[in-house]
Amino acid sequence: MLDRYWFGDANRISPEAPVPVVRITREEERLGGAANVALNISALGARAKLLSVVGRDEAGLIVERLLKEKGIEPHLHADPALKTTVKLRIVARQQQMLRADFENRPTTAILADHLSEYEKLIDDCEVVVLSDYGKGGLDHIARMIDCARKKNIPVLIDPKGSNYDRYRGATVITPNRAELAQVVGAWETEEELTEKAHALRKKLDLTALLLTRSEEGMTLYTDAGEKTIPAQALEVYDVSGAGDTVIAVMATMMAMGQSLEEAMRIANRAGGIVVGKLGTATVSFDELFPEGYEDLFAGESL
Repeated sequence: MLDRYWFGDANRISPEAPVPVVRITREEERLGGAANVALNISALGARAKLLSVVGRDEAGLIVERLLKEKGIEPHLHADPALKTTVKLRIVARQQQMLRADFENRPTTAILADHLSEYEKLIDDCEVVVLSDYGKGGLDHIARMIDCARKKNIPVLIDPKGSNYDRYRGATVITPNRAELAQVVGAWETEEELTEKAHALRKKLDLTALLLTRSEEGMTLYTDAGEKTIPAQALEVYDVSGAGDTVIAVMATMMAMGQSLEEAMRIANRAGGIVVGKLGTATVSFDELFPEGYEDLFAGESL
């Protein structure tokens, strides 16, 4: 996705309708969606490859240019029948006034090529992140998980929708509270939540389920039980893209040999930092470890 921001001032109400008039003074383009996940991985100093589908249009070319500028290896399939997903946000006085989405779904032929290239690319990868935004790019996700599993490559998934059966066999899925409730139903108590989360994890043959809980922090569910850590946000300014940062940091830490629990702890810290920034943003190693991180990663290298 391409995230477009139009910044301006809103000092009057339109005479045509009861809406503010925003005088645009600045424009900004950022990587969004799965590209933002790749950007967060790259911002930590790790090597990232992005396999995705874009349209044969201006927005698709901008996505490719931004990826290269950020040191991310692009593997983009251009579908002439597709419009590159664009999210346009109009912001005035640090407040989002409007978001307009431009999107449609890729064709079957392009997705077949997409899957074929995926099977070749993962041989050089230590971890796979599948960011599901429900836009059609992961219609073959079951085969993608199976391919990685046969090669003993961990698969982390940011899920979407109510059909989690398609994620069967993944290593970790990272739903938020609303996404999990959509699948397992609402819960009244922490005990009920724990029971539902473990039941889903076992049903889908997952190593872990990481529940992101906003102001309540995160909970990791594994065979060893469950572990909850509180949120670390000092100030919540913008939550957009926070899930991208969490799964990106989680995946990078796992690739560096950290345990699931330690990876969650660091990802939680990253999420607390990124919600204090405007729009889709990243976290650097220096922000994550202001007092140094050499001891934590002794013997490891990115």
